[in-house]
Amino acid sequence: MSDSIQATGRRKRAVARVELAIGQGVITINRKPMDEYFPRPQLQQIVRQPLEAIQGASRFDITVKAEGGGMSGQAGAVRHGIARALVGIDESMKAVMRKHGFLTRDPREKESKKYGRKRARKRFQFSKR
Repeated sequence: MSDSIQATGRRKRAVARVELAIGQGVITINRKPMDEYFPRPQLQQIVRQPLEAIQGASRFDITVKAEGGGMSGQAGAVRHGIARALVGIDESMKAVMRKHGFLTRDPREKESKKYGRKRARKRFQFSKR
C-alpha cells in the first residue's frame, strides 16, 4: 500500500504500528478483525475515538501491528497511532486531536524491581523480636 501513511502509537509498555489507507473503514489488528482482537466494547470504543472526533470512521482502512503491554495499553497505543497517522494525512486535524488528548503519550510504566526487595518498593516483613 503505497498510498498509505504509517505512524507509531505508544501507551505504557504497548507499541502499535498503524497503517492508514483510504478504504471502507475496516480495522485489522494483528491480522484479526478489531472486534475479535478486542472483544470488550470499551476497548473498541477507545480505538475508534480519533475517527469519531473527525467524523471519518468509514473513510480509512486501518492495519495495526500491536505488541507489548496488556489489552488496555494496546488499545491506547492503537488510538495514539491512529491519531498520529490522521495528523500525518491532514495537519489541520492536529488541533482536534490535541484537544481530545489523543496525541499525548501515556508514559506510565512499571517501576523496576530493586535489589534486596520483593518488588520496586515492597519490603520484607519487619520483625522487631
